Amino acid sequence: MFVDEVVVSLKAGDGGHGCLSFRREKYIPKGGPDGGDGGDGGDVILVCDRNTGDLVDFKFTPHARAESGQGGMGAQRHGRDGADCILRVPEGTAIYGSESGQLVLELLRDGDRAVLLRGGRGGIGNEHFKTSTNRAPRHTIPGTPGEEGIFRFEVKTIADVGLVGFPNAGKSSLTNALTNTHRRVGPYPFTTLYPKVGAVTDQAGETILTIADIPGLIAGAHANRGLGSRFLRHIERCRALLFLIDMAAMDGRSPIDDLRILREELSHRDKSLLERPNIIAANKMDVPEARRNFLEFRKSYPHESIHPISCARKDGFDELVRALRCL
Repeated sequence: MFVDEVVVSLKAGDGGHGCLSFRREKYIPKGGPDGGDGGDGGDVILVCDRNTGDLVDFKFTPHARAESGQGGMGAQRHGRDGADCILRVPEGTAIYGSESGQLVLELLRDGDRAVLLRGGRGGIGNEHFKTSTNRAPRHTIPGTPGEEGIFRFEVKTIADVGLVGFPNAGKSSLTNALTNTHRRVGPYPFTTLYPKVGAVTDQAGETILTIADIPGLIAGAHANRGLGSRFLRHIERCRALLFLIDMAAMDGRSPIDDLRILREELSHRDKSLLERPNIIAANKMDVPEARRNFLEFRKSYPHESIHPISCARKDGFDELVRALRCL
């Protein structure tokens, strides 16, 4: 199960109350006030963790709260602070207010850390209110409540390149060949059910770029056809786009229409996506029909950067990676 959007209810810890107490010991008359302070409530803290893949943990536990501060005690003993509630989220998580819909914060990179809700302040014990004219104060300050709220967490995949194409265009095969991922491959639509980021490495094993494999889009995806538009959000943070076209037209569609439809779907989501650097990979060039379609495709898009490849034969990958690095 891949979960990229959840609604959660969170609460920071309340501050502990200040204590009303007077010293009572044998042979020490009029010991005076000795009520301690309450501890501060714990904060709700979000930590960005690259080892956290999605938000599935929040789907089954949508409520979380930090520990409240301990109340003050007699003999000038102060209550301890409440423990923070630390929640780990994937890279690219955006947090929105559930009611307002406004963006509260974003956690984009591994190690990013932010306090979402502040814990309440601890109260003040009566020992602080002793004066020369008030030797037995009975006044304390209670702890303040911690912040709370309902939020919507949404993950938007972060990658250098977003891989966009129709189902069965060969996105998973290309991702498996170029990166360190192992995506399911099958001769049927929608084998990719959730986004996945893979790293392209050089001969030394260093990452040179990352590619996000996005579930296949079809005409009307923005209107929730197929897998719907919910996965289009994962393209929004990609620096560049790679359109993968089935040049063999094995599903009976025209490659020329495929590219047009894909761009229309992106435009419905966000017109600025079409302004990002992009190239086209013409896949399945090992199929005889693909060569004729490729010539017609080039005539229809004479000014596009088009790279013929074959995932079956692993042809054209080096040229494609070089082109992607130049975007």
